[in-house]
Amino acid sequence: MGTVKKGKFKIEPFKHAVKMDPNYGEKTWKILEDAIQEINNHNASGLSFEELYRNAYNMVINKFGDRLYSGLVDTITRHLESIAQRVEATQGDGFLRELKLRWTNHNKSMQMIRDILMYMDRIYVKHQHKACVQDLGLELWRDCVLRQPSIKPRLLATLLGLVRRERGGEVIDRSLMRASTLMLVDLGLPVYVEEFERPFLQATKEFYMVEAQEWMTTCDCPEFLRRAERRLGEETDRVHAYLDSSTEAKVTRVVESTLIGQQKRALAEMEHSGLIPLIQQDKLEDLGRMYSLYRRVEGGAELMRQMMGDHLRETGKQLVLDPERTKDPVEFTERLLAEKDKYDKIVRGACCGDRAFQNAVNSSFEAFLNLCPRAPEYLSLFMDDRLKRGLKGASEDDVDSTLDAAMVLFRFLQEKDLFEKYYKQHLAKRLLSGRTVSDDAERSVLIRLKTECGYQFTSKLESMFTDIKTSTDTMRAYKAKRPPSAPPSEASTSGAGSSEVDLSVQVLTTGSWPTPNAQKCTLPRELEAVCDDFRHFYLRTHSGRKLAWQTNMGHADLKAEFGDRKHELNVSTYQMCILLLFNNADQLAYRDIAAMTNIPHADLQRSLQSLALVKGRNVLRKEPMGKEVEETDVFHFNEAFTSKFYKVKIGTVSAQKESEPEKQETRLKVEEDRKPQIEAAIVRIMKARRTLDHNSVIAEVTRQLAPRFLPAPALIKKRIESLIEREFLERDLHDRKLYRYLA
Repeated sequence: MGTVKKGKFKIEPFKHAVKMDPNYGEKTWKILEDAIQEINNHNASGLSFEELYRNAYNMVINKFGDRLYSGLVDTITRHLESIAQRVEATQGDGFLRELKLRWTNHNKSMQMIRDILMYMDRIYVKHQHKACVQDLGLELWRDCVLRQPSIKPRLLATLLGLVRRERGGEVIDRSLMRASTLMLVDLGLPVYVEEFERPFLQATKEFYMVEAQEWMTTCDCPEFLRRAERRLGEETDRVHAYLDSSTEAKVTRVVESTLIGQQKRALAEMEHSGLIPLIQQDKLEDLGRMYSLYRRVEGGAELMRQMMGDHLRETGKQLVLDPERTKDPVEFTERLLAEKDKYDKIVRGACCGDRAFQNAVNSSFEAFLNLCPRAPEYLSLFMDDRLKRGLKGASEDDVDSTLDAAMVLFRFLQEKDLFEKYYKQHLAKRLLSGRTVSDDAERSVLIRLKTECGYQFTSKLESMFTDIKTSTDTMRAYKAKRPPSAPPSEASTSGAGSSEVDLSVQVLTTGSWPTPNAQKCTLPRELEAVCDDFRHFYLRTHSGRKLAWQTNMGHADLKAEFGDRKHELNVSTYQMCILLLFNNADQLAYRDIAAMTNIPHADLQRSLQSLALVKGRNVLRKEPMGKEVEETDVFHFNEAFTSKFYKVKIGTVSAQKESEPEKQETRLKVEEDRKPQIEAAIVRIMKARRTLDHNSVIAEVTRQLAPRFLPAPALIKKRIESLIEREFLERDLHDRKLYRYLA
C-alpha cells in the first residue's frame, strides 16, 4: 500500500452573506415566553422541550442572550407577583399550606425552565456574571413573595405563634413548619437567619425569662432543674424536627443562659433544696443533673465547685475542732473516711469524675485536716487498730480498700514526719506483742508509705521487721543450746506449785526502734537468772554489743490459783513483777510494792489500776475503795476472783491519747529531728546554686521538704542563721538578703 500524506483541513466561510430575520429574537422569545407561562400554569405536557432548548440555544448564539435573560426575569416576576396576591388572600391556617404549595410548584417550574435554558446558563450567564436560572428563581421568590409587606411579618408571626403553642403543650403540624423553614434555608442561610432565626431566638429568650421567674416562685431546686433539662431536650427535638441544624447550638445557649445562667446562684443557694442540702442528703441524681446543667453555662461549674469546697471545709473544720468528736481517735478517723468517701462518690457519680472537683475536695480536706494537731497521731492509731484487730478475717480486697483509704488521708497530712514517729511506736507495740493481724498487711503499708515518701521514710520501719526475724532465729539457737531443765519459778500464787520459766527475747537495734530509756525495774530472782543466762549466750556470739533490757515493753503468762480455781493470766512485765510479790504476802502497801519493784510511779499506778479496779479483771483488791490509786493504798490478793475463761488477759489501764507532757515531748523530738533535715536541704540547694536570695531559699526548701513536713519560714530562717554562724553560708556584703555558699 502507498502512503497517504497528512494534511490540514480548512473550512472556508460562505461566499455570500447570510441574512437573518430582523424580528428573529422577538419571535423566538415569544415562543419561549409562551412555553414558560404554560410551565408555570402546569400545562407543560404538550411542549417539545427539544425544540424549546434549540430555540434558546439559537438566541444565545445569535447574540440575543440579553433579550432572553431579561424576558425570563420579567415573566417570572409577573408570575410571582400574582402568586404573592394569592398567598396574601389566604386566611387562617391555610396560609402556610398555600405558601408551601406555591413554593413547591415554583421549584418544579424553575427546574423545567432551567432544563430549557441550560445553554444560556453555561454560556451567557457565565460570561455576563449573572445569576443562573436556579438562583434567579430563588432571588425572585425572595423579593416578589417572601418579602412582600403583607407576607413577611405574617409568615414570621405565624411561625413564632406555632412554636409558642407547641411550647405550651399543643400539637402542631410540624411538616408545615419544616417546609416553611426549609424554604427559608433554600433561599440562603442569611435569609433564614434574618427572617426567622434571629426573631425566633429573641422570642425564645423572652419566653424562658418569664417561665424562669414562674418556676423560681413555685419550684424547689431539683424540680426547677428537671424542668430546665426537659425544656432543653424539647428545644433540641424541635430543631431536629423542623429547624436548621445550625440553630441547635444557638437556641441551646439561649435556653441555658436564661434558665440556668441567670438563676444559677439563686438555685444553688436555695435554703432547703439548693446545692448544700442536696450534698447533705446524698441526692446524687439531683447533684448530677445540677452539674450537667451548670457546666454548660459560664461560671456554673466554678460556682458549684467553690460552694462544695467551702461547705466541706467548714463542716470538716467543725469535725476536727469539736472536742467531743475527737475523743476517740478511731471513730474520729472513721468519720473523716466516711466524709471523704461521700464526696468521692459525689465527684464520681454526680460530677463525672471531674478532676477540678476532685482537686477541690482534696484541697478542702488538706486544709481542715491539718487544723487538728493530733491528726497524724489519730491516723496512726486508726491504722494500729485496723492492723491489730479491725482487718481480722477481712478479704484481701477489703484490706487493700481500708489501707488505700487511710493512705488518702496520709497524703493530706502536712506533718508526715510526726505520723512516722507515732506509726513507729504503734508498729513496735504490734510487733513486740505479736498482735498484728497479718504480716502481708503490715508490709503492704510499708510499700504504700515508701511509694508516697521514699525509701528514707520507711528504712527504719523495715529494719524493725528484720530485727523480729533475727530475734526468732536467735531464740531458736538459744533454746537449742539451753539445758533441758531450767530453774523452777514460783509463778503461782498461794504457794500452789511451781513452773518452768520459758523466756522469749526480742533483740532490737538501737536507733531503729522507738525505745525510750526506761527505768529498769527489779525483776523476780527466777526471771533475773534466766535473763543473765540469755545475756551470756548472746554476748558470746555477738562480741562488742550491749544489751539493755526494756522491761516496760514485755509481757508474761502466769499460772495462778484462786482457791480451787486455776487461771492463766496474760499480763505486762510490770504486772508480773507486782503479782509475784503476792506469792509471799497476802497484802502489800503501795509504798512497799514501789520499793520492791522500782517500777516508775506512773506505770505502777496504771498497773495497779488494771489489776485492782477493772471489773472482771480485779485479781487484787484495793483498800480503801476508790477509782484512783493513791500512795497510801493497801492491796490484797483477791481469793474470790473468778472468770468463765481459763485464760484471762489483764490489759494495762492507759489513755489512748498521750498526756499533755507526753504530747509536748513527742512534738519537741520531732522538731529537733527537723532541724538537721532543714539544714541539709539548705546546703543541698546552696551547693547547687552557689548564690540565692532569701525568698528563693525559703520557697525551694519548702518544696523539697513538703513530702515530709511543711517547715515554717521562721524555722528555715533560724537554720540559715545557724549555718552562717558555722560558716557554711555567708551574706552578700551589698545585699543582706542574698546568701552565698562557702565551699
